[in-house]
Amino acid sequence: MRGGFRRRRPLLRAAVVGGGAYVAGKSAARRQDANASQETSQDQRLNDLEQQQNQQQAAPVPTQRPAEPAAQSPMMEQLDQLAGLHKQGVLTDEEFTAAKAKILGT
Repeated sequence: MRGGFRRRRPLLRAAVVGGGAYVAGKSAARRQDANASQETSQDQRLNDLEQQQNQQQAAPVPTQRPAEPAAQSPMMEQLDQLAGLHKQGVLTDEEFTAAKAKILGT
């Protein structure tokens, strides 16, 4: 009878090991499912926050009309014209400096 008992022992051991592995695998799967659901809820919260930020950024900001530019004095207009001519290369540095001094009265 002992011979038959020994033959069954490897099967019993395999059943115990296999059952333990099954329980461990099922436990790990549950943890993974829990982690996945947490990640999904975190992703959803992040998406909600991004949508709120996008809506806030997309909201039109009331703008004020730009103030009408103040009328420039004739002296400023002449200096602007001189600067434009100098920038275009029509006036040399010396001519620009002399004309500017004449307008400023120095």
